[in-house]
Amino acid sequence: MKFTVVLHTDDGQRYGVTVPDLPGCFSAGDDLDDALLSAAEAIDLHVETLIEDGVDVPVRAPIATHQANADYANGVWAVVDVPVEKYLGKAEKINITVPQVVLKRIDDYAKRHGLSRSGFLVDAARQVMATSA
Repeated sequence: MKFTVVLHTDDGQRYGVTVPDLPGCFSAGDDLDDALLSAAEAIDLHVETLIEDGVDVPVRAPIATHQANADYANGVWAVVDVPVEKYLGKAEKINITVPQVVLKRIDDYAKRHGLSRSGFLVDAARQVMATSA
């Protein structure tokens, strides 16, 4: 699963990290690489706790949405891929019927965004469910 992070530094060397889509998820590192590794660990623990508490993992908002927040001004933006799917339970294979033209559009979109078909469909379903809850 991909998570947007914003990094801030006061000295150009050490970084604090905030995960805007996971309120309360913060981290830091002695350099940029260390900060991103620490962010991935913090995200993993945060998501594990959310799932254990029966809370849905928030859907990732576009970076542009977060950039409009003054709290994140002058931040360095990155996307961190954290394998939190292990907390979501065993994947199940399903059989669905989709019109051919729609399936092609799904596959094209997923490929352009570095996603699998299944990953795209799961992300799309999570987003719709999050906005209609």
